[in-house]
This record gives sequence, C-alpha cells and structure tokens, in this order.
Amino acid sequence: MSHSVLRKQIGLKKRIDEFLDQVSEASLLFKQGVGFYIDEKHDQFEQKLNQISTVEHHGDEMRRAIERQLYLKTLIPESRGDVLQLLEQLDTLLDCCKEVLWQFQIELPEVPYKSHDDMQELVSYSVESVEAIVRSARAFFRSSDVSDHLHKVSYWESESDKVTTRMLMDIYRRDDLSLCHKSQLKDLVRQVAQIADRAEDVADRLTIYVIKRML
Repeated sequence: MSHSVLRKQIGLKKRIDEFLDQVSEASLLFKQGVGFYIDEKHDQFEQKLNQISTVEHHGDEMRRAIERQLYLKTLIPESRGDVLQLLEQLDTLLDCCKEVLWQFQIELPEVPYKSHDDMQELVSYSVESVEAIVRSARAFFRSSDVSDHLHKVSYWESESDKVTTRMLMDIYRRDDLSLCHKSQLKDLVRQVAQIADRAEDVADRLTIYVIKRML
C-alpha cells in the first residue's frame, strides 16, 4: 500500500471515529435530557434538546462526508457497501435519540412518580446498548475482536425488554390513569425501548459483516 493511500485510510478511520463520537454523545445527551425532564428541570432539559439537535446535524454532515470520501477516493472498495450500510444504521440511532427527546418536548407527557425510576432504568439500558454498539463498530473498523461488545448489545436490549414489560403491565393496571394517559405512556415507553431494539438490529448486521470479513 502506498503512503498516499495509507494516509487516506488513516484519515477515513479518523472521520469514522469522530462520527461514532457523535452517536455516543447523542445517547448520553438523551439520557441527561430525560433525567432533567423527569426532575422538572426545564431549562436544563431545553439545553440538552438543543445540544442533541446540534450533534445530530453534525453527525449527518460527517456521515455524508465519509460517504463522499469512500466513493470519490475509491477506498476499501471490497467492503465499501458494508461500511456505508453500517454508517447509515448507526445514524438512525443518532436520529432516534433526538426524536424521542423531542417527543417529550412536543407531547409533554406526565410520567407518574411511581414510574420515574423505571423510566430512568429503561433509558439507561437503551443508552448502554448504544454505547456497546459504538464500541463494537470501533473495534470493527480497527480490525479488533468485536464479539464481547456485540454480546453486551444483546444483554442490554434484553434488560430493556424486561423493564418495558414491567412498565406496561404497571401502567395498564393502574386505576388512577385515564385510558388516553395510559396510551401516551405506552407509546413513550416503546419509543425509548426502540433505541435498544435498533442497536440490536445494527449488531445483527455487524455480525454478518464480521463473518464476511473472515471469509
């Protein structure tokens, strides 16, 4: 490999690392934002909402720049399609974190005090799943072992499912909530849990890419 191509490869990996930073940061901002919403710290919530919108915009710009570099510089042509698909799937995680936080802002759901801890736990598990898939992707691009990180994605998604089931059962067994309120909370819980579901979807695809690399 020539020095010129090697430099381009290193530059590309640096850009991918920076993009992964944005995905990770979005998940952390999402966690903080939900925490501030539940604690009724409105100014701090608004701040996180603005920050995650900025991060999502930067993430989109980075992904498009990486895609252009892959096409114009004809880098890693043997796996370019896999890389592009992986980046797009990771970008959906970034989008999802922003969209769910905006759902809180738009709908202004009243999360019952009894559900506060469960909601925080569900958010934590979804964020852990995003963090695990980000570490998996970093390992993949560095040609390192990804199996341990991928396993953790599945673990946190499973924990998210357990909390989701518990929360939904509790919501629909309460007599002090209207049916409309229950429906709103159900949708909110499922949207938060979907972040972990999407992380697992990315992990499933990444598993296939790892196998293809070994062939």
